[in-house]
This record gives sequence, C-alpha cells and structure tokens, in this order.
Amino acid sequence: MAYCDLQDFIKKLEKHGELVRIKEPVSPVLEITEITDRVCKLFGPALLFENVLGFNMPVLMNAFGSYRRMSMALEVPNLDSLGDEILDFIESEAPDTLLKKLKVIPKLKRLKNAFPTTVKKAPCQKIVYKGEDVDLTRLPVLHCWPEDGGPFITLPLVFTRHPETGIRNVGMYRMQVFDKNTTGMHWHTHKGGAHHYRVAERMGQRLEVAVAIGPDPAMTYAATAPLPDDVDECVFAGFLREEPVELVKCLTVDLEVPASSQIILEGYVEPEERRIEGPFGDHTGYYSLADQYPVFHVTCMTLRKDAIYPATIVGRPPQEDCYMAKATERLFLPMIKKTLPEIVDMNLPLEGVFHNLAFISIDKRYPGHARKVMHALWGLGQMMFCKIILIFDNEVDVQDLSQVLWRMGNNIDPRRDIVFADGPVDALDHAAPLPLYGSKMGIDCTRKWAEEGFTRQWPDVIAMENEIIKKVDKLWPKLGLKT
Repeated sequence: MAYCDLQDFIKKLEKHGELVRIKEPVSPVLEITEITDRVCKLFGPALLFENVLGFNMPVLMNAFGSYRRMSMALEVPNLDSLGDEILDFIESEAPDTLLKKLKVIPKLKRLKNAFPTTVKKAPCQKIVYKGEDVDLTRLPVLHCWPEDGGPFITLPLVFTRHPETGIRNVGMYRMQVFDKNTTGMHWHTHKGGAHHYRVAERMGQRLEVAVAIGPDPAMTYAATAPLPDDVDECVFAGFLREEPVELVKCLTVDLEVPASSQIILEGYVEPEERRIEGPFGDHTGYYSLADQYPVFHVTCMTLRKDAIYPATIVGRPPQEDCYMAKATERLFLPMIKKTLPEIVDMNLPLEGVFHNLAFISIDKRYPGHARKVMHALWGLGQMMFCKIILIFDNEVDVQDLSQVLWRMGNNIDPRRDIVFADGPVDALDHAAPLPLYGSKMGIDCTRKWAEEGFTRQWPDVIAMENEIIKKVDKLWPKLGLKT
C-alpha cells in the first residue's frame, strides 16, 4: 500500500530504526544544519526535530538520505528493480495471445492507478490564512549556512500550468523567504516552471503558482525527476506509488495540489518583477551567487492541524540530495539504454554533484564508438549539463571508483582521447566563463583498436589462473590470515 501521507512514511522509518527523534531545543538558524550535516557525513538516520526554538512545528530532515530510505520512500526492494519495472512497462507488447493478454492486465491496472484523482476536502486545508493573515514566519524555515541571503524553503513542490496549453509542471525550486508574504522563485532557465513564466511574461500576465510542502514521498521525489515536458509529475508519482495521487483544488488560484501535503502556499508571480535572491550554500559545496529572480507573492497559506515541516540541506557531498539523484540514475538508466543500447552501466558519483562527472561502460562495437556515446548523452535531457563523461569497456565496473581511476590512468593518451565540446551548462557551474554556457570534456578510456589508428599491441590485464584461485580458496582457511 502506498503511503497516505508524510506521517505514514515517518512511522515506517521509525519502525525500521531509520529515524531519531531530537527532543533537545535546537534553532532553525544554522544549528539544525550543523547537526544534519554531521549526520549526513556519518551516513546516519533521518532526524525529526521536535523542539524547534520559537516554533511549535517539528522539522523533518534527511528522510531520503540513504539508499535504504530512498528505496523505502519508493516502496521497492532496491532502486534498480524500479528501473526494470519502468522499462518493462514501456516495452509492453500488443497482446496477441491469451497469455500475453493476461500478463498485460496488471500493467493496465497500474497505468489506470497512475492518474490523479480529485477530492473536495483535504487535510492540507484544515487551517487557512488569507490576505494579511498570511505570515511565512509561522513556519520553521531554515537559515542553512552562514553566508546565505536569508532563510530558504528547500523542499518545495512548485505547481504551475503552461498559460497556453494548460499542461501542468511540478518542479523543486528553492525559495528564499523575503518577508511575511513574499519569497524568491529560483527556477533556472532550463526548467519547466521557468518556461511557463517566460510564456506568461511574454503575454504580459501574471502566472499563478501553488507550492506544496511535505506530500507523500513519491510525489516529493517525482518533482525532482528529469521528466520530458509532456509527462505529468503527478501521473509519474501515481505510477511509482501504484495508487493515484489525490489532488485538491486550491482556494485562491486555479491549480490543484496533493491533498495530503503538510503546507500549501498559493499565490502568483508578476511579469518583469525581479529581486536579488541569494547567496545560497548549494549542492556543489559552494555558495551560488546572488542574482535577480522572480518574486512569489503568497495570497493564501493552508496547513494540516498536525503539520510537520520537511526540509533538506545541500552542501558538500554526501548530503541527502545525493541519494535522490542516485535514484534518478538507477530509475532512468533503462530508458537511456533504450536510446543507447550499447550502454552497459552508468555511475554519476556523489562527488560529481549530479552534473560534473559520469562514468559510462559500453559494449564497444566499432571505431569511434566511445565518442558517439559521449555526444549522444550530451543530447539527452539533463545529461546536457554533464561536464565530464568518461567511457569504459563493458568489463569495467563503473561503480568501483578504484577500478575507474586505474583504467582511466592506464588507457588514455590525453592528446588522442580527450574531446572538448561547447554547449549549455548548469546554472550553478561557477567555473564556466559565461552564465549557462561553457565547455564539456569527454574521455575515451576504452582499449584502442587498430581501426582507430592504434598500431601497437594492447597488453592483457594481469589475472591469475582460475585453477590456482580455486586451490588457494580451499587452502585459505588453514593459513590463519584475515579475510
């Protein structure tokens, strides 16, 4: 059964020893960050701060901050299994036999359950503040790092609709709280929400916005997933949880939001209105610089009676967001393989903060194959932001950093095997010479073929004979050596 709300997920975490309740009084200004950062670096549990100074609302941190908790959030035994499920669904064949028709029934049921439903009453609208009664300082919004421009809402699900087509977008964009009823809206130019805003701005009209804080975990993850523009995040969340996401109509804007959310903010963004937002201690481990961003005006705030404020911190990895990114890597790898079937495996290492490094193993089939894969990946959605792509032969375990570095160091000739390309870069790439535009590097770490101009003999990797390995395996327990 899917989680009915965040409280349900918290119970599951606690039952399985994945959550610690913090009863000591702690400030949302820097102190919660310092505690959470230490726990993240120790690969520790989720944290529920029950005594937040100045507030009567608990703060949940690090709920997705491990492979196990990420799997629990999506209710799967492991993240690879969910990727296989997605691929199996996509590859459904037309049922031309009775057996195939029987097999497709569960898939059709899952698809039917993916589409959201609408309810008239919702827990997230039990307490209502409108107009001048709206006061964001009622929420324990974190001031995360010393040089941050102020407190930031860090796990918001931002709902908008395309002004012309009506297509819904749900994205996760940080929001700096400016005062009691305005925040920044930090949507990067490449994101869906930013596109909706540009269209509204071109039309000279305000864009209605709703922000959901703390729906069920599958919906929260879906807001971070790099989905195609025409795929509804609410449908994707329903597919993940195998039950429809229940939506409720907002009270003051023409948008729907998850009914089980903890907090809902309703309002609008005006065309041409900008305000300095930032700095912000970001997932790169550096402060992203202050810049001009749109302003979100909050006209209505609704809450659950038992509301919990979920938040996250980002900074030098590992942090909670790394595991959400690894979930994306494993879930979307099968779909990448549909486009590039030569890919064997992919690793976006935590230290690469999603978009700086990608280790790819391929079934190399022809000269220049590694370069073809590099350029193909740069043409796929958010892979366009990947700064450095390293391509390896299929026998290389790209999940093993030691093996990756060993192969890279041995297999490349820098002048021959390094490729440079120009194109769009992530907005947080502070090293790029221009905002949003810079260079990428591809490294061909595969063994080189004669057809690629390599005229020398490529040496064999050192390996022991299997017979000797088996003999020593039997002898090993008698040697008195530690394993």
